[in-house]
Amino acid sequence: MTGTAIISALAVWGAGWFINTRLAGGSMAQTRGIKLLVPAIFGLTILIMWELLVRLLEVSPVILPPPSAIAERFGQELPLLWADFVQTIMKGAMTGYVIGALAAFTVAILADRSDFLTRGILPVGGFMAALPIVGTAPIFVKWLGSDWQSKAAVVGVMVFFPILVNTVAGLRDTTAMQRDLMRTYGAGYWATLFKLRLPAAMPFIFNGLKIATTLALIGAIVAEFFGSPTVGMGFRISTSVGQLALDLVWAEIVVSAIAGSAFYGAMAWIESRVTFWHPSQRK
Repeated sequence: MTGTAIISALAVWGAGWFINTRLAGGSMAQTRGIKLLVPAIFGLTILIMWELLVRLLEVSPVILPPPSAIAERFGQELPLLWADFVQTIMKGAMTGYVIGALAAFTVAILADRSDFLTRGILPVGGFMAALPIVGTAPIFVKWLGSDWQSKAAVVGVMVFFPILVNTVAGLRDTTAMQRDLMRTYGAGYWATLFKLRLPAAMPFIFNGLKIATTLALIGAIVAEFFGSPTVGMGFRISTSVGQLALDLVWAEIVVSAIAGSAFYGAMAWIESRVTFWHPSQRK
């Protein structure tokens, strides 16, 4: 049975490899359809191999459920998964992300006006970024309760530093000649900030915002392990592991992966519209 499983998995991998090689090396390789089809085939190949190996090797679903079982549980638990998504992503992660981003932008502008603040805040920000979430999450739960507010606070702290550092670096990216030209035109600090320095800083700012998208989801989910109402992705994962319902755990992981990819993709799409002038966005 083991030999059959290995041969079947290798056959599926070989077929997927052959099809993708033909598509990627063909005359239409640069079209949008082929660019989307190649990763889709790769992902489907992985799922088929996973299903075959789990079924043929008779792996216990407690250890690793097959994709078909995960999909079935996903369909059965859609209302529950939606409630967990709203609690963790929409309330905890998104609220904390917005609060952390606004705080980082505000502090970056203040630090840009003062060398004293720059030298003092950035090391403190580095210290905050180094704080382990397993230490800060229980503290915020004690302070703010077990609902989504404490998760938003954890997320805000986690996303604050990468956005702050990238924003400060972006505001310093303009050259002395560009700033001198603005002064020649009689532009003050705020005119220079909005017409020169912020546009030039946008690639840096969006870099920090994209990094923070994944941190926001991780922070919100992990924080729920330390206290939450009877809803939420982190709560569901921790309780389902205890109940050996690994198919539900994987269903929550799928929801998290889809949400994270969509969040990152939305931020990348906004970046492409805002920084269309930047060389990285030119085709």
